[in-house]
Amino acid sequence: MDQAEDVKLTFRCPRGLENVLPKPIPASLGLPDWFKALPQRAFNPTLGGQTFTVKKCPPFIDAMTYGFLIPLATDLEVRDGEFTWNFELPEGIAGDHAYAPIDFHDPTQVAGTPFFDEDRFIIKFSNLWTIQAPEGYSLLFTHPVNRRDLPFTTLTGLVDCDAYHNNPLHFPARWSDPTFNGVLPKGTPVAQCLPVKREIWVGEFDVLSDEETAQSMQTRDAILQGTDVYRRQFRMPKR
Repeated sequence: MDQAEDVKLTFRCPRGLENVLPKPIPASLGLPDWFKALPQRAFNPTLGGQTFTVKKCPPFIDAMTYGFLIPLATDLEVRDGEFTWNFELPEGIAGDHAYAPIDFHDPTQVAGTPFFDEDRFIIKFSNLWTIQAPEGYSLLFTHPVNRRDLPFTTLTGLVDCDAYHNNPLHFPARWSDPTFNGVLPKGTPVAQCLPVKREIWVGEFDVLSDEETAQSMQTRDAILQGTDVYRRQFRMPKR
């Protein structure tokens, strides 16, 4: 298999906050507890036997472990729809940066979209890290992949971070669980960033040849009869 190529992202924060802010982490280090506790097999009443769970699905895992997770800067308490926090800065920290962990968008900014609720703001997670990508790369920022357990849904955006890297990027999100009361702890992932090499893609459409049809059936049969066929024969290194 081809080896994965190292591509470096550079994260920078305001001087004085380097020991205060939680650092973005490789997504491979941020798997949630529910995934770690998930068994590899579960009883399937339709088939009457054990079948594999998503814990044995390489595409599911690769999506969750690719790129970096951007963490919440401080504990965020939510009570009856009210957000509070205590984000103490080291003495002498000043500047034009927004130091509150969240901000808000007026709902009219998403009017006409599925994110719109007339009586609900779109929150914005503040991020104090600038992110520089290598030349030719953009970063896809999205909700942490497969994290339906989080009480918000981060909106998705693609940013050309090889050119735009002098300003921190902030992450608008729809608060999807209005009944949530509790604390989102410092370090909770609020966005996942996935490097994307900028290329112009075109589509080509064709029919399977006899040889390709035979190969497709052979691969299908191998998957039905064996385990880990995709992982052993087709999965490429990503880290």
